[in-house]
Amino acid sequence: MQEKSVEMVYGRHPVVDAIKAGLPVDKVVLQQGIRGEFEKEIRHLTRDWEVPLQVVPKERLQKIAGGNHQGVVAFISPIPFQRLEDVLPMVYEQSEIPLVVLLDGVTDVRNFGAIARSAEVFGAHALVISSKKAAQVNGDALKTSAGALSVLPLCREKSMTTAIEWLKLSGVQVFVSDLKATKSLAQMDFSNPCALVIGSEDEGISPAVAEMADERFLIPQIGQTDSLNASVAAGIMLYEVQRQRMGG
Repeated sequence: MQEKSVEMVYGRHPVVDAIKAGLPVDKVVLQQGIRGEFEKEIRHLTRDWEVPLQVVPKERLQKIAGGNHQGVVAFISPIPFQRLEDVLPMVYEQSEIPLVVLLDGVTDVRNFGAIARSAEVFGAHALVISSKKAAQVNGDALKTSAGALSVLPLCREKSMTTAIEWLKLSGVQVFVSDLKATKSLAQMDFSNPCALVIGSEDEGISPAVAEMADERFLIPQIGQTDSLNASVAAGIMLYEVQRQRMGG
């Protein structure tokens, strides 16, 4: 199971302490049916610290954690999370042109890792995930990224739409891939600060996020397959940004 590839913290006090200490908690799993002050505390803590909370049946928690878990387990990410509002100003201060990759609902761990690998190779400054629907940050993701997740800033934001709003206010253009678009990827201008949105494997980019795009484009296809894998599409998009910026 993927959960075994990350460090786990068991028990009520240890989980609360881990969150309050600011450890990079990937998610908290709470046993269904837990009520009372502890449930209120853990819900408030996870909300305030923007940590995903998942409620599961007792049997599921038993499979994840075994016996002495007191109804709650926290998964600790092998890498720290950063804030987009801290990363972007540093990029501007270094006189570089920001390139940000946002993952809108990408939940497959290997796709997540592969996208991170391409993002780092092609010069992205940050990878942004949502605290609501995202792949688990675990050993499998780190391995698939070939170490990219260890060097590429990973930002977990409470809301993807809020993150996009902030990016746009910071002078970053937002681009999304859309099979119904009239312009192709090569017709886009990536010479200015930009953000690429990668949609989920099954549903693509959510309507709320798509509506916020400054530009929509399509990746030309001649085959009969419905669409490209998310990580493959990300690699093509990132290559085009690098090609334009390097004058290729």
